Amino acid sequence: MPPLAVVCASALGMIFMLGSTNPAKSAENPDQAFVNQTRAGQQVVSPVFTLEVQYWAGRIQKWAAAVGLDPNLVATVMQIESCGDPRALSRSGAMGLFQVMPYHFTSYDDPYNPDTNALRGLDYLRRSLESAHADPRLALAGYNGGIGVIGRPEGEWKAQTQRYAYWGSGIYADASSGADGSHRLQEWLAANGAALCRQAYMRLGINP
Repeated sequence: MPPLAVVCASALGMIFMLGSTNPAKSAENPDQAFVNQTRAGQQVVSPVFTLEVQYWAGRIQKWAAAVGLDPNLVATVMQIESCGDPRALSRSGAMGLFQVMPYHFTSYDDPYNPDTNALRGLDYLRRSLESAHADPRLALAGYNGGIGVIGRPEGEWKAQTQRYAYWGSGIYADASSGADGSHRLQEWLAANGAALCRQAYMRLGINP
């Protein structure tokens, strides 16, 4: 989880239209109409991601468009951070889909609201990508370890950040290539991701 810098909700808050915090009320993709409308000529979420992340495909596309990011990069971060569990909570206290630390929310925020959580997390991801000069591997390292790691030799990164960059860059490369599957994602699931995804699957009440 990145040590997110405080971000301003500003005009983006209107774009995100903060809404329901209980996605488990329906196992259907909450924005399927948007997904269908944007398949022609626009970036869509790759099929390599797990079913739990695909659940959020429509919102991922909206969030990505709002901050000018590739939806597959956004989906990659969600995959590794929470596997689509909007109520995910880490041992360090990071919360929600994009695992944002509590001190980056205002007293009026609901940290588990998907739109609020995305607003905070994706602004940091955007700034990390800018600092990395559009290098997705470095941007992912910055998201996990703090933007300051981007200018340091990779050998100086914490082991967690090295693993994060390894998993994320491989998953993102597979998603960006148009592949139907991702060997790197399967590695991540086997290493530490399967339990996270089982929790998300149950939380979302997905019907296969």
